[in-house]
Amino acid sequence: MAKIIGNLKPEDDGLHPLGPEPNFNESMYFNFFDPKQGLGGFVRLGNRANEGQAEMTVCLFLADQRVLFAFKRAKIDHNDAFDAGGLRFDVQEPTERVRTTYEGGVIELANPKALSDPSRAFRDSPKRRIALDLLHEAVGPLYGGSHDKKEAERDADKQFAKAHYEQHMRVTGTIDLGDATVAIEGYGLRDHSWGPRYWQAIERYEWLTMNFGPDLGAMVSRIQVAGAEPREAGVIVRGDEISNIVKVDIEAEYEENGLYHRSLTARIETRDGERHEIHGAVKGFIPLRNRREGMTTHIGEGMTEWTFGDRTGYGLSEFLRQV
Repeated sequence: MAKIIGNLKPEDDGLHPLGPEPNFNESMYFNFFDPKQGLGGFVRLGNRANEGQAEMTVCLFLADQRVLFAFKRAKIDHNDAFDAGGLRFDVQEPTERVRTTYEGGVIELANPKALSDPSRAFRDSPKRRIALDLLHEAVGPLYGGSHDKKEAERDADKQFAKAHYEQHMRVTGTIDLGDATVAIEGYGLRDHSWGPRYWQAIERYEWLTMNFGPDLGAMVSRIQVAGAEPREAGVIVRGDEISNIVKVDIEAEYEENGLYHRSLTARIETRDGERHEIHGAVKGFIPLRNRREGMTTHIGEGMTEWTFGDRTGYGLSEFLRQV
């Protein structure tokens, strides 16, 4: 069993009782990157059983800059499984091993930024069917926990999840792209959260995930909630040990619209006094959005090549903005 850091239990790797809040969400997310193939991506299921639906996302960044993408609000009436819209997550061994599978359609985006107009992109883009079968195995501890009481006391529509953890993973398996089958061997990160969530509850954030091999990974986050000081956090993972990040400064270069990031530098400091500068170059980018009650939330997803000292790795840089 992988080491657990935080107020978590092995059974937290399963699903939790459905809360009474209309916006109760339980979600799992997995990203993965194979440097030899030049391919990466992520999959996510967010169960919103009180709304009668699950948010299902599949996103694959191909080596030639194309992106294969699927999003669906699939009907569900319970929170007993992660299984909707053709996407399924099976925890084979808590804290250690999870299998993700998908069979279904995607759109093929030669210009991924066309997804800024989702209706048009889904209508006009070529369609294909793919099959994904990946095994995610722990290469580090499971870290995270429940939020503090102050967060839990916020109104449900102002919360973003009451509990959350992450873990760095080795990823192997296959992806059938329809015209070729690709064997995947790389690394990634997984994320699991539960509790009330609206994407509009946070003013902005940057979430950076990085893998440099089985012995080194990092996660960096900076979260801004309206009326509060930014929350700067993260970890450096070395084997089974973590160093907690307590200070974060992120400087990004954007495209002309000031919204799509194309490179960034993260300057971090750990609780132990380590200071590091990590550079990221975005190799593939796709703009996602979420709308609710007249508000539009932009979520920019960048497949990113990271440089950390003399190490090169891959991961995702995710920027959320309220626009």
